[in-house]
Amino acid sequence: MISDSKPSHKPRIVEIEEKRIETPTIATLMFTDERCSRAQPGKFVMIWIPSVDEIPMGLSYVTEKGYCGITVRQVGEATKALHRMNVGDRVGVRGPYGNGFKVAEREKVLIVAGGSGIACVAPLIEELGKRANELTIVIGARTSSELLFIERIKKTTAKAKTRLLASTDDGSYGSKSLASDLAITAMENSKFDLAYTCGPELMMKKVAEECFRRDIPVQASLERMMKCGIGICGSCVIGEYRVCKDGPVFDGGVLRNLLEFGTVRRDASGMKVKV
Repeated sequence: MISDSKPSHKPRIVEIEEKRIETPTIATLMFTDERCSRAQPGKFVMIWIPSVDEIPMGLSYVTEKGYCGITVRQVGEATKALHRMNVGDRVGVRGPYGNGFKVAEREKVLIVAGGSGIACVAPLIEELGKRANELTIVIGARTSSELLFIERIKKTTAKAKTRLLASTDDGSYGSKSLASDLAITAMENSKFDLAYTCGPELMMKKVAEECFRRDIPVQASLERMMKCGIGICGSCVIGEYRVCKDGPVFDGGVLRNLLEFGTVRRDASGMKVKV
């Protein structure tokens, strides 16, 4: 058995076996890799695109049989290159790296995901669904065409008591509101034992602060500039932590004292910019 606790830093070349167009701007690339199949939900891999770049990507599909996937939004040169790839093309994979979500045995769980953040928590939702927890899942997007994995969530949580709440900025699906506002309303109407969140940082900050106020344990997956993925370059530093090594998932005890959380991040040059 190969353990993901000792990742190889040499890229493994994998072949794209399936390409799924999820939304007008998001696609999923599926491949087989045994190390990735043992990844804890929330961990990430470094994806090498030959002649282009190497970038961090969360695993959006993790199966025991080794069939895994990354879900990519077009935002820059590297992600556009990934979108141009098709079945049979090859990429390099390093990892999985970092610390993922701690899947706790809690009765009532809240999950809040915005935009492509749902890709990161989808494997977590599948794990929680197996435990028959009571799940409230809040997902948000700009418009209905950009909502991810709704049918997948419904299918994988069939055995759990699940409430799925959706919001869109334009009101084209679900509530016309921000995902963070919908999550706060859910917290006002129900007592949760644990919360998980991933997505835009301002959204996560708002959700985390509400969890702090209500004494709800919370875990959030942070995104920062990562060049090496193994704690050497320091480009992903937030406070005294390195997101690639100490995260990307942090619990409330750390988040509460991170002054940079929801305020500033570093750009490619290392300069601090507003989130």
